Amino acid sequence: MGTDDLAEVVALEERVQAFPWSIGNFRDALVAGYGAWLSREQGVLDGFVVTMPAVDEVHLLVIAVAPQRQRSGLGAALLAHACSAARQSGMGRILLEVRPSNQAALAFYQRFDFVEIGRRRGYYPALEGREDAIVMARTL
Repeated sequence: MGTDDLAEVVALEERVQAFPWSIGNFRDALVAGYGAWLSREQGVLDGFVVTMPAVDEVHLLVIAVAPQRQRSGLGAALLAHACSAARQSGMGRILLEVRPSNQAALAFYQRFDFVEIGRRRGYYPALEGREDAIVMARTL
């Protein structure tokens, strides 16, 4: 992912996330040197993933797949790529947060051996108030 991709990335993010990242969030991630990868089919953006390295682990910040490509294996491929890149960088595990209300995402991550390791109270904005985050991890 590069800065030239950000308009498309934000447009996809807005289609699939209730509380999407802004163009500034993505730009900041790129400037900081975070891992950021795209998937395109016939030149059309259909998915992306962004990770943030820490000392010995990586944090999966955002992953998105275009609605027409969901349940096609693309999300699994993006997740596998992020895990592979983290492993190659010497990271021991990958972390993420997910909304308890996002049952599809929870099931997806559990299929790939992520386990709940904690909760962050009031982490996410919600239509009414705030929503907790389930913190999940997978050993690499």
